[in-house]
Amino acid sequence: MTAWHPHLDAWLLVGAVAGGYALAIRRLGPRLAPAGPSVTRGQVTAFGLGVLAMWVAADWPVHELAEGSMYSVHMVQHFLLTLVAPPLLIMGTPAWLARWLLRPAWLLRWVRRFARPLVALLLFNLVIAVTHWPVLVEASVRSEWAHLGIHVVVVVTALMMWMPVLSPVMEIPRLPYPGQMMYLFGQSILPTIPASFLTFGDTPLYPVYAAFARPFGMSALTDQLIAGLFMKIAGGLLLWTVIAVIFFRWHEQETREGTDALAWRDVDRELDRMKVTR
Repeated sequence: MTAWHPHLDAWLLVGAVAGGYALAIRRLGPRLAPAGPSVTRGQVTAFGLGVLAMWVAADWPVHELAEGSMYSVHMVQHFLLTLVAPPLLIMGTPAWLARWLLRPAWLLRWVRRFARPLVALLLFNLVIAVTHWPVLVEASVRSEWAHLGIHVVVVVTALMMWMPVLSPVMEIPRLPYPGQMMYLFGQSILPTIPASFLTFGDTPLYPVYAAFARPFGMSALTDQLIAGLFMKIAGGLLLWTVIAVIFFRWHEQETREGTDALAWRDVDRELDRMKVTR
């Protein structure tokens, strides 16, 4: 691995996204946001963490290790670009800003189409499967432009995949809580198919990575095994954590609504006792 050096393209991308967000909050927020603050501290924190995840995935040393040494680090890179950065960026985007970004009618129409739960789920997993095809993996290693294009497609489809759970606008509706849990359960199951090929393969699936020198004398098969386990365990753990959070939110909502209904029945009985008609 080479000595530290910045990737200017990654720094420019991160600077543009963070700078655009700050500029939008400052210039557009007071005009487009409803009464109250244009953005919350939690939204700013989430968006900042999402940008940080993008920067870690695209800069040294992850970039060097992922594209020139270890396939397992390549898997970490894709984990950051699909399951970490996109949900944080969506959580950090207030509704008024999302509507401003989607103000072209054609763009909103296409996002609504691709953010439908079944479409988003199948499209995202199809892209994950195709981009891990040996031919495309080798192309991403050999060509910076192919590498960039694959990452753009992966991030965009990941944003669509998270919309049924985290969409900030009613125009792209979220699933109800039970639907969100079932949706993410499906997302936790589908990646086990490509992960199994990596985990149980007895020959290296990617000749380009087999030819690389890896640290600690690690073999290509061990690197591939770690990649498969990370894809399954880390991805599944994150998704099941989100499912748990959704479950407790659902339980809290049901409890609150049940308490409100119980309180109204108590009032209703008291009115009947007092012979008061509504």
